[in-house]
Amino acid sequence: MSEKELARLAIKARNFSYSPYSGCKVGAALLSSSGKVFTGCNIENSSFSATVCAERTAFFKALSEGEKEFKMIAVAGGRSDNIEGEFPPCGVCRQVMAEFCSSEFVIILATGKDSYKKYFLSELLPQAFSPGYLK
Repeated sequence: MSEKELARLAIKARNFSYSPYSGCKVGAALLSSSGKVFTGCNIENSSFSATVCAERTAFFKALSEGEKEFKMIAVAGGRSDNIEGEFPPCGVCRQVMAEFCSSEFVIILATGKDSYKKYFLSELLPQAFSPGYLK
């Protein structure tokens, strides 16, 4: 699957967002090493701390179905029906990525319908705390 195709799936996943408080619709599409794609959207909660980001939704769906190795994730967000520039993963999502992905894990941030920017996890989370520190 190409980066552009994955970004388009992230844009499509925004349609399922439940975001009545922030108005920010975020979608994610996660590509596993086996070639399966898992999508997610943000799901807000009035208590705020119970809110789950699109990226973690996609990861937890994949993990709950037995996937443990991942190639890349695409993320798209904005307050309107349009993509409004980059919507990078929050710190909690980056930490979840560090739990299951290498520092070279690819993060695609949609910047428009057919445009995106590409990052490695190491760029967005330098000096990540990973499971190796607990051994």
